[in-house]
This record gives sequence, structure tokens and C-alpha cells, in this order.
Amino acid sequence: MAHYFEESPQAASRPGSVALVLPDLHLRLETDRGVFSPERIDPGTRVLLETVPPPPAEGDLLDLGCGYGPIALTMASRAPKATVWAVDVNRRSVELCARNAKSAGLDKVRSVHADEMPEDVRFRAIWSNPAIRIGKTALHEMLTRWLDRLTPDGSAYLVVQKHLGSDSLQRWLSNQGRPTSRLASRSAYRVLRVDARPAEIQER
Repeated sequence: MAHYFEESPQAASRPGSVALVLPDLHLRLETDRGVFSPERIDPGTRVLLETVPPPPAEGDLLDLGCGYGPIALTMASRAPKATVWAVDVNRRSVELCARNAKSAGLDKVRSVHADEMPEDVRFRAIWSNPAIRIGKTALHEMLTRWLDRLTPDGSAYLVVQKHLGSDSLQRWLSNQGRPTSRLASRSAYRVLRVDARPAEIQER
């Protein structure tokens, strides 16, 4: 079975488009088979974008698991002076996100494969609808990799379905020394806020 979190999707290309409609934003985004939620904006993504606080106005921001770009483009629209890094392991997603950012005139979006992200960049905010279905071990490894790159004053916002383990993920993050709280709960989704670890603040 093919998955949207594979590097090179096996599904034959079948281009489409979806509308991203938010109170402050209305965009038409290119989509394709083999990427996450190609036929509509995922409900979890919508919950995140409708509840998350404004991103920092400047600095480096991250959309982890960008897909075709609804989160990255929203971040860039709300923080036009910031650089928004849109990362994914799916190369079709990375290409779509780059095209959608160009079409929207959001020239400070940097769409890159996860393994090609510059190592020295630190993020003031991370927004993500993470790929829960990659499995718990892989999910924990992925989150650790990127949450370690928060700036001392940075926060991450993750949207996770309740029945896919949002509460256990919150406990795991807290047990890792990352202060984690529930920002919102709607339509069986939880939005979690994860702050930089206190130890990281002391070390930098």
C-alpha cells in the first residue's frame, strides 16, 4: 500500500486543486495523488489554522510535514516578514508546496526535503499536522529531531486526533521534559502547544 509519507509516491499523478478558505485567507492550492489529503483541506489542519495564535512576525518558522502547503502558506501570509520552512519527506509534496507558494506570491516560503534542511536553522515556531500513521517510534523520533531545533522562546503547535493518541502523545512529550498543554479541542482533534525544554533555555 502506498503512503503519503513515502519519499517517491507510487500513485500515478492526477493533478487537482482545493480551496483553502479561512477568515483571513482564501487560496486555491494545487494537489495531486500520493500526497496527504489531496481532495480537501484535512479537518485537523483546519482546526489547527483556526485556533493557533499568530506566528512570530519575524525569524524562521517551520511547517513540519507540509504536504501541498496549506499550513506553510498560512504561516507566511500571517507573518510576511518571517522565513517559513516547509519540509516533507514526500518529494511530490515539496514540489507542490513550492508551486503553491509561488502562485500565491509568498516568496519567503522555502520548500525543502526534510533531509536537505540546513542544520543551523532554529525555529521560533513549529506548526504541524504530524504523520501519526508512521508509527509511534518513528513519530517520536521525528518530533524529537525537530522540536530540538526550537529557539529558547519557541513553541510548537501540533494537531492530533483524539482516537489516534493525542492524550498519550501529550503525556510522552511532557515526560520528555517538554512543557505541553492542550490549546484547543474540537471535532475529535486536539491542538497541543509544546514549549522548548527548560534545559535547552539554560544551555543557550
